[in-house]
Amino acid sequence: MSNTDMSMRGKIIFYEDRNFMGRSYECMSDCSDMSSYLSRCHSCRVESGCFMVYDRTNYMGNQYFMRRGEYADYMSMMGMRDCIRSWRMIPMYRGSYRMRIYERENFGGQMYEMMDDCDNFMDRYRMNNCMSCNVMDGHWLMYEQPHYRGRMMYLRPGEYRNFMNMGYSGMRWMSMRRIMDSCY
Repeated sequence: MSNTDMSMRGKIIFYEDRNFMGRSYECMSDCSDMSSYLSRCHSCRVESGCFMVYDRTNYMGNQYFMRRGEYADYMSMMGMRDCIRSWRMIPMYRGSYRMRIYERENFGGQMYEMMDDCDNFMDRYRMNNCMSCNVMDGHWLMYEQPHYRGRMMYLRPGEYRNFMNMGYSGMRWMSMRRIMDSCY
């Protein structure tokens, strides 16, 4: 792999204990189950790229967006109840952003096409909830509260027919932003 290819990839180092102590594991790709590398993870360092980390295996549970930086005790910083169990590297993307959000599951109800950030679905579209979407272009973060707060969900290109079936039963999604971070 050339130096150019290496600089375009993310790199994250996980540590068993807080403050970058204990055994560590370095990674440059996705991982659906950390248990084969470390029994626990309580701190990490993102050397390049952006990552979504999850507190359950197979990219499930609460999600947290991490950009370049040091997270000496991210559990208290982010209010995480458990340690990281899986993660995804968010690929660098420089194209246009486009997605359709729907009021109901299976692309039902009101539909709006988005190409930029929206800090409040209710204010902009008079939409009480977003229960499905189709991401055509770009990588997005959806938040349960207006103004990009609360729990979040990472959306990459694809169809998302029912957020409840994805483990988000009872949650309302109220804002969304494009992942445009230049983390590399």
